[in-house]
Amino acid sequence: MSVEIKNLDHLRLIAGIIDEIGIVDQINGLIEEKKTEKVSAGKVVKVMILNGIGLVSSPYIAIRP
Repeated sequence: MSVEIKNLDHLRLIAGIIDEIGIVDQINGLIEEKKTEKVSAGKVVKVMILNGIGLVSSPYIAIRP
């Protein structure tokens, strides 16, 4: 028998919940997508949620050029 161990941190869990609920598709359905967009509004909101949750425990935010 082989055992495989994977690190499933909290951001992956939240991303999975976002995908399961279908938030990205719901937002994309409400906001008209333009042909010039490279990233949909739904994906932007998903990243904003994950970024906000991920930076909660960060002691500081460093902005580098």
